[in-house]
Amino acid sequence: MGFWRQQEEKMAARLLQWRFQRQGEKEPESENLARMASDLVSKAHQVAKKRGQNVVVIIKELVEDLRR
Repeated sequence: MGFWRQQEEKMAARLLQWRFQRQGEKEPESENLARMASDLVSKAHQVAKKRGQNVVVIIKELVEDLRR
């Protein structure tokens, strides 16, 4: 896994943690959180290819959609 991908996954994990805390929900275990973050980044890359947008923006949108 490349450096940028690791950084994207770390950012996605922090965003997910923030959303769980904000909604007062129990945070998942670190393994599950890492898997969720990896899935978000993968989806963001797929969407970025279709839309031609920045992956960071798409990750934020996906986190919002995931928690609704």
